Amino acid sequence: MIASTLWHDVGLIDDIPRLRARVVTTPDGDIAVFRTADDNIFALQDCCPHKAGKLSQGIVHGNSVTCPLHNWVIGLADGQAQAPDEGCAPPVALRLEGRRILLAVRA
Repeated sequence: MIASTLWHDVGLIDDIPRLRARVVTTPDGDIAVFRTADDNIFALQDCCPHKAGKLSQGIVHGNSVTCPLHNWVIGLADGQAQAPDEGCAPPVALRLEGRRILLAVRA
């Protein structure tokens, strides 16, 4: 059986302070929804590929987040760790409808 995707409204862009994140709990685990200084929105599994640090508690800078545990830098667009580190925090699809954030969740 193939799982379908639902779009879940997680609130307004304005609900997330610039350079911060909001955690959304889903059946597949916690998702960190990030807002950059220029109002770009990204979503990643809230788990650093290194030691499972909560990326939502990290420092957002540019289009990256630095893990609060061991300072790994993770790209918000693709979830990839910046070299020389290796690994990926899986990105989660989202879309905007006006200022509302919709997150893709498995049905």
